[in-house]
Amino acid sequence: MRAREKAFERAKRKAENVARDPEKVKKIIDSALHKLAAAKASSQFQEISDKFQALVRMLKSWINREYRVIPWQTIILGVTAVVYFVSPFDAIFDFIPLLGFADDVAVLTAVLSSINHDVIKFMEWEGETAVQEAEPVAGAVDADFEEVTGESSG
Repeated sequence: MRAREKAFERAKRKAENVARDPEKVKKIIDSALHKLAAAKASSQFQEISDKFQALVRMLKSWINREYRVIPWQTIILGVTAVVYFVSPFDAIFDFIPLLGFADDVAVLTAVLSSINHDVIKFMEWEGETAVQEAEPVAGAVDADFEEVTGESSG
């Protein structure tokens, strides 16, 4: 338990520096997405995979200035979770079979629980944004068309 707390504190210190540099956050997110592909095979990780992916999308949207209504504390905790997740030398080394992702799952579960409200708000915003983008543009006409080839039919 103590090793996990120390590893989390190291990740949080790093996250506080990383969160101030959008390029560093993008690199951490890319690393997380790469590792996520391997982690999905872990039955432990499957339970929180959707929420973690939403967290990653939320951080990407924040960096891209698409979604900015996130408290700074949530940004720090979210980046901390991602930093912890991508770190191969956390409380339990990720390359240890069956145990490697156990501490990642525990930390991610705790962080996601503490910022769940903000992740849910983001997912609602994301859903609303998708609906708005799918709505037809006012004044646009939806019509079938026929290709005209310039050849006469007679």
